[in-house]
Amino acid sequence: MTIDELREFGLAELTDDEITGFLSSQRVGVLALSGGRGPYVLPISYGYDGEDRLYLTYVLGGSSRKATLTESSERARFLVFTVDSPYSWESVLLTGRLEPVPEERWDDLESDLPEAWRPALFASALDDQQVRVYEFRIEERSGVKHQGLPPGLEAGENT
Repeated sequence: MTIDELREFGLAELTDDEITGFLSSQRVGVLALSGGRGPYVLPISYGYDGEDRLYLTYVLGGSSRKATLTESSERARFLVFTVDSPYSWESVLLTGRLEPVPEERWDDLESDLPEAWRPALFASALDDQQVRVYEFRIEERSGVKHQGLPPGLEAGENT
């Protein structure tokens, strides 16, 4: 079904301002990269500049598939979502390009990155310098939300 067909059940598209607010209020999403045998998908924390860039911090091992696929992918997708109940949820889908951020620029990003959620293992990875920061330049964005009960289940109606 299309979004238009689902409107009668409470689905609505997010406005640009709602997308900006939503991305600003969340800290974790799902990154999808082109992989050889199918998409490579992983959860990852992010910082948002409030406009058109996300900043992703990678923890890397000796040979990182994530870093290799990031470098070879022309475009990537990033999904951010939250679910409060089956009748109250939001999601934003972004399409864009990933580029490494030179280490000398990392200090400039502090205003965008301190709010990013990070697993505890990041502290030791930072000490070992097994970290790389990438900038996700947003080229396309869309978002949908569902809030409220579908017809027939609203409060006070008999079912």
